[in-house]
Amino acid sequence: MKKIRFSILIAMVAAFTACEDAIDINVKKGTSYPVLDAWITTEPGVQKIRFTKSVPYTDQAPAPVIDDARITLIDETANKSYLFAFANGVYSYDPGDNETLGVIGHAYRLRIEYNTEVFEAVDTIKRITPIDSISYKYEKKDESFVEEDGYVAKFHAIDIKGGVDYYWMRSYRNDLQHKVGDEFSVDGYFDQSVKDGSAFILPIQEAVTDFDKPFQKGEKVIVKLRSLTYQSHFFLTQVDDQLESGGLFAKVLENVRCNAINVTTGGKQKLLGWFGTSAVSSKERVIE
Repeated sequence: MKKIRFSILIAMVAAFTACEDAIDINVKKGTSYPVLDAWITTEPGVQKIRFTKSVPYTDQAPAPVIDDARITLIDETANKSYLFAFANGVYSYDPGDNETLGVIGHAYRLRIEYNTEVFEAVDTIKRITPIDSISYKYEKKDESFVEEDGYVAKFHAIDIKGGVDYYWMRSYRNDLQHKVGDEFSVDGYFDQSVKDGSAFILPIQEAVTDFDKPFQKGEKVIVKLRSLTYQSHFFLTQVDDQLESGGLFAKVLENVRCNAINVTTGGKQKLLGWFGTSAVSSKERVIE
């Protein structure tokens, strides 16, 4: 009986191995679109906007940078305009030392002039709750969900009472160049407001940790909590769903609609990407 089962197993392995042959698929390049990556925050310092062209799905080359656009940020609430200058691959504006461009409660309009056509997008900076603290606990691989021994960190914050608040959490390891992960929530929960004004639930708190590679002693945990409008929250969660989608029943990839509208009479060009705004609460802690 064992010999029969073993022979069947060998046949199955051979069949699956045969499925690993490389197949060249001729995928059409498709249309290249301008892509907007613009996020204005309440953090002090230089604000940057990226404007590039999309590349084919199978293309490994960096996205070409668009360097001949005119990009202006208009603070509709304060009736002020800020012209972003292009240099070193990005459009940027420096409000000055320790000065901020974004203000909570202010509405902003981004105006992009490109190839004789004009595009505009709007967003508002919503309130943000402060991150109270970051805690951590040592977990062993054989006794927890971590893939290796290390520290599971989590942040602590309480949702603001009154109204629905949309949040975007992003965490980093040691510096802002090493992102750990993103998580999105509504009033401290996942999809909808369950209880207003409560502490963020545990799965969102612990989303600052990569369970495949938990933090180690001496490493720094950096957490940034950003406020979002409903529209920005919807866009980001749609993008996140597509990035995380995989397997046999994965969703078909598609371009998520951009909020930058072509306001040119008779204009036909469209943009990809998004213009959003956020108030930001930050916290960091070294694992000791």
